[in-house]
Amino acid sequence: MGTGSESNGWSRARGLVVKTLVLIGGAILVKRLTKSTTRWDHARIVAQSLGGEKFSRDQASRDPDNYFNIRMLTCPAAEMVDGSKVLYFEQAFWRTPQKPFRQRFYMVKPCPKELKCDVEVSSYAIRDAEEYKNFCDRPKDQRPLPEEVIGDIAEHLTTIHLKRCDRGKRCLYEGSTPPGGFPNSWNGATYCTSELAILKNSEIHTWDRGYDDDGNQVWGVKEGPYEFKPAPASSINNMFSPLNFPPPQLMETGIEGSFVLQE
Repeated sequence: MGTGSESNGWSRARGLVVKTLVLIGGAILVKRLTKSTTRWDHARIVAQSLGGEKFSRDQASRDPDNYFNIRMLTCPAAEMVDGSKVLYFEQAFWRTPQKPFRQRFYMVKPCPKELKCDVEVSSYAIRDAEEYKNFCDRPKDQRPLPEEVIGDIAEHLTTIHLKRCDRGKRCLYEGSTPPGGFPNSWNGATYCTSELAILKNSEIHTWDRGYDDDGNQVWGVKEGPYEFKPAPASSINNMFSPLNFPPPQLMETGIEGSFVLQE
């Protein structure tokens, strides 16, 4: 049996070991909790938030004179070599989901390091849009392959630079096109601008407008952004793994350039 001093020494040593382990564990926990979100993490969050089936139903009910109930449907279509996500996007009037009036590819990736933003969302025309109607509704084996999608990315239309929202705001990310917007010729416009906000519940607010040379708005809703809320039955869980997507559907007469055109 050891002496009292040996026993006390062992107790102190054991206490020191326990304190060290606690400190190390605490340091690891703090590191995990404070680990900064990477640029690609932000891009992934934005891509996932854009995905799914969303409607402007509530807004159209509140203000039917200015907003239609539009169905917005977005799903993964391909991934570029650099990791950028390519999403297929379409919109249709909710009564005619099989007739989308607007089809685009979105490319989502981190902002270039020299810009003061987090995520870049660019929209592109589709080389043969008819081939992609109801893309997200189809079984995987009836969709164009990812390599075909990449080959069908056509004219660049707009780019929005998103930044993380300040604490206390409803949104996660918000941003707009650069000053001056992008060239656009729809309905007498010479340029267009876009604003995008991604809220914490995957609600999307988007506001596209076209202007002529004199700065007069010639297309796009004037009262404020469209508010798209997720459809209750829609799910975006694990949507980026095997390019699966819950089947939805989407319109009416062809509309180009905006969700709603107004005089």
